[in-house]
Amino acid sequence: MIEVPDTMEKLMQYIWHHRLWNSPHMMTVDGRRLLVIDPGKLNTDAGPDFFNAKIKIDGELWIGNVEIHVRASDWFRHHHDDDPAYDSVILHVVEKDDAEVKRLSTKETIPQVRMVCSKEFVHHYSDMVGRADLELPCTMELSGLSPIYITDWITALLYERLGMKSERVEGILNLTANNWESACYVTLARALGTGVNGDSFERLAMSLPLRFIRKHSDSLLSIESLLFGQAGLLKEENFENPYYTTLKREYEFLSNKFGLQTPESLNWKMARMRPASFPHRRIAILASYLHGGFMMMSRILEIENVEEAMSIFNVELSGFWSNHYNFKSGDSNPSKRLSDWTINSLVINVVVPVLYSYGLYHPSSSEGEAYIEKAIDLLESIRGEKNHITTLFSKAGISSKNAFTSQALIQLRRNYCEMRKCLFCRFGHRFLAAKAIRNHRFSL
Repeated sequence: MIEVPDTMEKLMQYIWHHRLWNSPHMMTVDGRRLLVIDPGKLNTDAGPDFFNAKIKIDGELWIGNVEIHVRASDWFRHHHDDDPAYDSVILHVVEKDDAEVKRLSTKETIPQVRMVCSKEFVHHYSDMVGRADLELPCTMELSGLSPIYITDWITALLYERLGMKSERVEGILNLTANNWESACYVTLARALGTGVNGDSFERLAMSLPLRFIRKHSDSLLSIESLLFGQAGLLKEENFENPYYTTLKREYEFLSNKFGLQTPESLNWKMARMRPASFPHRRIAILASYLHGGFMMMSRILEIENVEEAMSIFNVELSGFWSNHYNFKSGDSNPSKRLSDWTINSLVINVVVPVLYSYGLYHPSSSEGEAYIEKAIDLLESIRGEKNHITTLFSKAGISSKNAFTSQALIQLRRNYCEMRKCLFCRFGHRFLAAKAIRNHRFSL
């Protein structure tokens, strides 16, 4: 469970922000009539909690900032009494008025009002937020929501997720001199690592610029040696494997040629992982995409449908990797291709983000809008992902009919539920607001 003081203060900010009080006649603690015209704008940085609020006290208009605390004495505990930034506060909202607060410059007493929340409502909120990262505590409430309300939030979440992915692509562009093929290469590497090894794959790709790989694009062995060497997977001594020995010798030559340094602590994870997802196997697949010249971004810009997008990733492993998952263990009949589910995932996590980002990068052209629309169309055409997150929401009545919905639900789970931001979730807000307006008041 989250700590009560932190819970209460956030809850009080939420109630104030959304005007969820039912007292028609509010009074300050010293008995003056209070009317809230505008609660102000929530401040997420340093300084008072709400900016530019408008209130009337005994008919006199006040315009300024509002600060919220569980106890009035928190004003001193947070050292607002010696901070001039809080001289602009026109109202101090508290649950317990255990102290009088004054402005630093004029020593004038700042008006206070008590916000009293019922124990029932606080318990309901604490219980929901406290379990949100482990389960879906609003399952019962979700089943009663109208489809339109669900669709609106799903759409907003999807664009929020695409925005975050676009920012990542833009960050890679800034590090690669605005080279879209390089950005696509790094994005592809991250996607091949999935959520488990994604960061490690991205660091691997960033440590091995595409321009170096292109100098040896006609040699699959050279590309494999560069990737496995940079991945730190060629460090064993006296390993009796001709292929491994050849890779190691080739990497020693190429790393000296290009002045490469192996990234530290890539921390490859393989525990409880299917062999087809081992980093060795995925690095071999990445090498296959790079072999013969990497022009994936150009191909992505030309696709017209899901089938063409999927065909980009349809490669077959050959040679050593046609029957191995790593350097030691062999298999007589492993799959030489990625599964359709994995290819779908690459379309979702590579094609869609770079198309969307490319469209945003060219906002003034009609082509830019076309690329954005194409990215959205792809998500609506791809079948929804199946994982523990989509299963969780499916049990609550929200099924993932396509990748548009499944990506939105992943965004909701990762960035709201698991972060315990129920107050910022439209579903959570709707459920809590109804209870808040019935279960709290301002003292009279």
